[in-house]
Amino acid sequence: MVPHPLRSGTSSIQSSASTSESMLPFAGVELGGTKCVATLAYGPRALIEQHTVPTTQPGETLPAIRAILESWSERTGIEALGIASFGPIALNRTSSDYGHILATNKPGWVGADVLGSLSGGLELTTGFDTDVNGAALAERRWGSGRGLDDFAYVTVGTGIGVGLLVHGRPTRGIGHSEIGHIRVPRLQNDLVPSVCRYHDDCVEGLASGSALLARLGNRVLGQVAPDDQLWNPIVAALASMAHALVCNSGPMRIALGGGVPTAQPHLLDRVNAALLDSLNGYMDLPPGPYIVPPELGELAGPLGSIALAADACAARAQRPADAQQEMIRP
Repeated sequence: MVPHPLRSGTSSIQSSASTSESMLPFAGVELGGTKCVATLAYGPRALIEQHTVPTTQPGETLPAIRAILESWSERTGIEALGIASFGPIALNRTSSDYGHILATNKPGWVGADVLGSLSGGLELTTGFDTDVNGAALAERRWGSGRGLDDFAYVTVGTGIGVGLLVHGRPTRGIGHSEIGHIRVPRLQNDLVPSVCRYHDDCVEGLASGSALLARLGNRVLGQVAPDDQLWNPIVAALASMAHALVCNSGPMRIALGGGVPTAQPHLLDRVNAALLDSLNGYMDLPPGPYIVPPELGELAGPLGSIALAADACAARAQRPADAQQEMIRP
């Protein structure tokens, strides 16, 4: 199948990587809390094929995605595979649970072997990281983070995740960052229970799409005005998180995406203003809007998995043969 340029609002996206005619396409899987997107592409302007699979239970979702990958491998071949998964996930290659999902809020997925189920036996160089780290890498390659080594991508959907790049790479340590679960001060009159089963006052529990549904009660979202008080605790929690990011790692820009800000664009200006009020002049931010929408829009997630595949491919070329084999093993 011949690659074709992406449509629907992506005409301004320029690929930063040249594509060799002899190179096979990259395969990517964005494993989200609601749906999974499998993408076969060379880059943002050369999408070959894409499939969406509902995220139900591991025993249903992962085999369905695996069948798509096997089909692509047989029909076109795959240069490298990128897997960008909702988390938390185990990223320590020396750990017995490497590639598994850890203490997620999503029922049925704790302990799911995402990496092994999708890549085991395919003998492909594979990049594996969180969905938000993948999206951050994609925005840095092709979108709102171009040219920035220090950059954060925030998604506010079913949950809240933050992809944090420091010196051009996702942060590591005891694991990937879990900034969506930092605890933030509640507004004094905010008595709605947190939707996070681990924390009573984390950002995800107070400001995610799931939290928004809890705050709505019997109200209809389409009838809630932008100046409704319902948004105040959501804005406050997101601004507190942005304040922590600024003071902790100092990204040059924050991209705020996901289903909630996409459907409620008024939140962007309000969070920017609340962040400035919170900083109170203590730290100077770069000129222009600091919190911006992702340029890749809804493609940030799927292209994140392609960015992980491209990075894994580039790393493979720079490593000795024994290390290349290690990148293939799930």
